[in-house]
Amino acid sequence: KVSGGVIWVNGSPLTHVRAPDGSLRPAGEKQLRESRKKIGMVFQQFNLFPNMKVIENITEAPVSVLGKSREEAEVRARELLDLVGLSAKVDAHPSQLSGGQQQRVAIARALAMEPEILLLDEVTSALDPELVAGVLELLGDIARNTDITMLCVTHEMNFARDVSEKVLMFDAGRVVESGSPEKIFSDPSHERTREFLNAVL
Repeated sequence: KVSGGVIWVNGSPLTHVRAPDGSLRPAGEKQLRESRKKIGMVFQQFNLFPNMKVIENITEAPVSVLGKSREEAEVRARELLDLVGLSAKVDAHPSQLSGGQQQRVAIARALAMEPEILLLDEVTSALDPELVAGVLELLGDIARNTDITMLCVTHEMNFARDVSEKVLMFDAGRVVESGSPEKIFSDPSHERTREFLNAVL
């Protein structure tokens, strides 16, 4: 639950509703469910359902949450598996996939919900180094070829510089600086940002 402040998405509060007097109050569960339908999430640790095949992992939420038919969801799932380069793994279980393949399935699963916003939480941190480039390349393709807004928490600075429209530097849970990739990476204003970039680049 949000402990303070308000998150705004496209001009509307994400977890609040406007009362008749104009004030904001916490939203009910129904509105929260509707808000969440617009937002996809890809986690560090994949979080695939181990008892389900790849295609079932991707179709479960569109059928259960969006009310799509099983047939429609499977057609879209196969398209997404083709997009992430895993069309041959449709009947595999997560335990039969590498970490990079599992993360690609997790990305396909998030995209199957047709999100307006995709949240990516350190999606390469659990991967072996040789698998990182493929996942980052896939995310770059999504960023360039869809209208989905992607919010990425990452330590992959080259990826952030190449793909982002806006970069925010966090320190101790607070935004210390934000701006274009050109500004942040070439001429950061904050000493903490300069220290971090000098350490990682």
